[in-house]
Amino acid sequence: MKNLVEHLSQYASYHRDPRNIATHFVGIPMIVVAVTVLLSRPGVELGGLWLSPALLVALLSMGFYLRLNLNLGVLMTGLLLLCLWAGKVLALQSTGVWLGAGLGLFFVGWVIQFVGHYYEGRKPAFVDDVSGLIVGPLFVVAELAFMFGLLPALKADIERNAGPVRVRQKKATA
Repeated sequence: MKNLVEHLSQYASYHRDPRNIATHFVGIPMIVVAVTVLLSRPGVELGGLWLSPALLVALLSMGFYLRLNLNLGVLMTGLLLLCLWAGKVLALQSTGVWLGAGLGLFFVGWVIQFVGHYYEGRKPAFVDDVSGLIVGPLFVVAELAFMFGLLPALKADIERNAGPVRVRQKKATA
């Protein structure tokens, strides 16, 4: 199994344009929430816990993230718990609200992703390696940490493997 640096480096190699990374800060959370919402039906409340396909997928994802890195895994677990809460709230609404929210978030999230990859000039990572679908949310969290000056050793390892984020050149005006 790949380790954290290998997963993030492989994913990062498809995401070196800052505009693409920026779109991922919006698109990926929308997609994760959408999938959680859509998988929150059918569901049943048992002892205060909403049991649904979304819970199973979230638990498997949490295990993956925790196995890669405890600190990032705990953060991802918290974020997935928030998604599960949103999924339950929307699953309890009318079918139109639940489905409209889930499909709307999913569609718009992917449009935003593809705009980012237009700037990148490269296809999404999951096209070559389906694990990119689970690594993407972790990439967004790691990139956010890097923006705040956190995890400098991880950032250096990723940049050593995937290269630095490209600096955008401003067009000269005449």
